Amino acid sequence: MVNTNEELNNQEFQKLEAEYNELMRQRLLKLEELRAKGQDPFAITKYDRTHTSKQVKENYDELEGKDVKVAGRLMTKRIHGKAGFADIHDRYGKLQLYVRIDDLGEEKLKAFKTLDIGDIIGVEGTVFKTKTGEISVHVKDFILLTKSLRPLPEKWHGLKDPDLRYRQRYVDLIMNQDVRDTFFKRTQIIRAIRKFLDDRDFIEVETPVLSPIASGAAARPFITHSNALDIDLYLRIATELYLKRLIVGGFEKVYEMGKNFRNEGIDIRHNPEFNMIEIYEAYADYNDMMKLTEELIAYVCKEVLGTTKVVYQGTEIDFTPPWNRLTMKEAVKKYANVDFDEIKSDEEAREIAKKLNVVDELKKDLKDCTKGDILVAVFEAYAEKHLIQPTFVLDYPVEVSPLTKRKPDDPMFTERFEAYVYGREIANAYSELNDPIDQRERFLQQLRERELGDDEAYMMDEDFINALEIGMPPTGGLGIGVDRLVMFLTNSYSIRDVILFPTMKPTK
Repeated sequence: MVNTNEELNNQEFQKLEAEYNELMRQRLLKLEELRAKGQDPFAITKYDRTHTSKQVKENYDELEGKDVKVAGRLMTKRIHGKAGFADIHDRYGKLQLYVRIDDLGEEKLKAFKTLDIGDIIGVEGTVFKTKTGEISVHVKDFILLTKSLRPLPEKWHGLKDPDLRYRQRYVDLIMNQDVRDTFFKRTQIIRAIRKFLDDRDFIEVETPVLSPIASGAAARPFITHSNALDIDLYLRIATELYLKRLIVGGFEKVYEMGKNFRNEGIDIRHNPEFNMIEIYEAYADYNDMMKLTEELIAYVCKEVLGTTKVVYQGTEIDFTPPWNRLTMKEAVKKYANVDFDEIKSDEEAREIAKKLNVVDELKKDLKDCTKGDILVAVFEAYAEKHLIQPTFVLDYPVEVSPLTKRKPDDPMFTERFEAYVYGREIANAYSELNDPIDQRERFLQQLRERELGDDEAYMMDEDFINALEIGMPPTGGLGIGVDRLVMFLTNSYSIRDVILFPTMKPTK
């Protein structure tokens, strides 16, 4: 009888699982033996490391022939007879070790040979270069600091499944230098963003994550409950309305970088928990925000990568200012061959929606949609995907921009832009609406949109209206998706590749 592929796969899996379990059993036995000898590695609270692998390599001329104490995870071991080599990895990379019975003694070398890949050790020895020129440490003594009880997955196919890589990011980081590099670069990107804004006298602030109203964006929120107050609260979907309250309060130039939460779909561009930066500047408008956006991102590129040109998924992206600019109507005319200036009524626009097959993209019934609603749907279906190089899309319809000032010469449109790269939105900005009467009407319209079935429409925020009634100066505001920016600057395909612990459905 011939086994099916599924049966063979099951047999192979069972074999590997049995081997894995046996390795774990052997490692546990080694730990028990160490404890019986009074050498429990988990009882050690500290190791006085004098140098990292980076410091040893960068300061070789000074350290040659001198003793150092280094530490890291044992990743390879090549010992034959009375001598051999091993590699430890720390935060900065690999460092080679050379062990020899003449230096360690027979018992200590035997103990070194019993170490497992994945163990964390501290090593004392002399810095030297091998005949091949590799900077190494000639080991005089070592100590086991942490016993690894689970084998690393390289041999056991543990990292071929991307889902497992995200679930066990700690193993992913151990095994893949490029993954570590991505997250080190993420830190550099965030640091550069802050430096750019701090150098321009912006104030970094913190606003509530829990709020009685979910507002500042069109999104579905996560809901929780406060036992102390006996009220439902929302995890924030945006920081906008709190930051604009601070503009009212006289801060004038503020920003906040942190987590937002949206109870929506998960894909290569979306994670329910994500990092955003929002920036507000009094006495500025959306033109100033365009300049700020392109200058900030170009600065970050230069600081982190040394260039404003990056390659993303095989395509060169040039972040050098000035970026392309076109209105939403111009983009639709160019890519959908429809001139919305020639469309005079909502009824005509609805016919266009049918003709261009965008009815399913609308957030409410076609009969309830306006010309502006349909313009946005056509743009998203026909134009977005063509915006590969950094592009500002300007002047959004008032229907989809409830927090934005109208254009003085065309009040059906607003002073709003979104920035697109590789067909993806990475920034959204306005000349902020500061008329409390108009803002109340916009909120009321959003409530009507909710009644028509748009569950992402804004909620009424009476306290924010109150703040506007106190008086907010003309203000420019900007939001940038930090995770998406990191994706472009690290050539990462999925947002999960730039979030250390992305949201995952628990395994059974």
